[in-house]
Amino acid sequence: MALRVTPTGRKTYIFESRLNGATIRINIGTVADWPIEKARTKAQELKMLVDAGTDPRVLAREKLTAKAADTAKAKQQAAQALTVGEAWQTYIDDRKSHWGTLHLNDHIRLSAAGGVQRKRSEGLTIDAPLYPLMAVRLIDLSASKVTAWAQEQAKTRPTPARLSWRLLRAFLTWCAEQDAYAPLVAGNAAKTRKTREALGKPGAKKDALQREQLPAWFAAIRQIGNPAIAAYLQALLLTGARPGELLALRWTDVNLAWKGITIHDKVEGERVIPLTSYVHHLIAGLPKRGEWVFAGAGEHTLTRPAKNLATACEVAGVDHVSLHGLRRSFKSLTEWLEIPAGVVAQLMGHKPSATAEKHYTVRPLDLLRVHHEKIEAWILEQAGVTFDAKAEPGKLRVVAG
Repeated sequence: MALRVTPTGRKTYIFESRLNGATIRINIGTVADWPIEKARTKAQELKMLVDAGTDPRVLAREKLTAKAADTAKAKQQAAQALTVGEAWQTYIDDRKSHWGTLHLNDHIRLSAAGGVQRKRSEGLTIDAPLYPLMAVRLIDLSASKVTAWAQEQAKTRPTPARLSWRLLRAFLTWCAEQDAYAPLVAGNAAKTRKTREALGKPGAKKDALQREQLPAWFAAIRQIGNPAIAAYLQALLLTGARPGELLALRWTDVNLAWKGITIHDKVEGERVIPLTSYVHHLIAGLPKRGEWVFAGAGEHTLTRPAKNLATACEVAGVDHVSLHGLRRSFKSLTEWLEIPAGVVAQLMGHKPSATAEKHYTVRPLDLLRVHHEKIEAWILEQAGVTFDAKAEPGKLRVVAG
């Protein structure tokens, strides 16, 4: 054993010997890290190996190689044990900054376990459509397993199952782009013809209010005891917005100076539509209990009042109309008026369908207001609803004609 001192003052214990006619030199460690007795013990161990004809350097490399192999094997075993649920959560955490609130909630809601007390009725919730796949190892998620899952889900809830399937496809595409997960997913197990056929095609929805049903429908809606729900359902019909877009409306999105509403949508990110007279009165009459315009209990936004709408339709004696059916009703009712199709599409947040509409037509808010006020006035006229547009907002007096 020797002590080597470098020009910089670094002191290192070394072991030097001869093996097979060649000199070998091995660093033991620095004086700061190795007490001399410990260094002597290490040197004696190295000498015993050399005396036995073993090169300590070769032995050290073999140990490093074995350790690296053990580490790689452990990582492989951990990766193979990774479940869909664990990767799903990583996927959500990675992508949620690029998603809207509703899209994020869909990922959480459709993969949740059941057994939770229902908020609006008795009993416990059931497992969400994607939950049965969460415990499956990602490496075991085969096309046949996804197809069997789709066939089972399609028996009782085909609509949420189709949405779940679309989310699953996007998730597996993301997995294939990750170095850690790519070896575990061979292709996209959800992109198969059998799975698509098992879930079936969604039928075209045709629920919508007819012109002659408007008087009874408005009368029933205005009888709802909760002002936020009544205002929300009427505004949904009169704006043509998506149900979730209107639920997400904040007071900061309502511009009283320019009489506009900023809608956060899934197409352009946001769009601004006119704050029409009647909707203005409806909104102004609501109490400000937080940031949400259509507030529920506490400071939370309303849950989707589908049951209130169903009850109102029953009271009015009209066929069931869903929340999205009110959006469909807005589009259908505009057919009675000579409203440009591009105007209706812009109000509803649909993508432009023609080159001229997409690149050459620019409609300011005031131009949209001319058409939107016309639509609102016509719907209210058909419903037999009159109100004083000049009255102070929030002090609405509605008279059924």
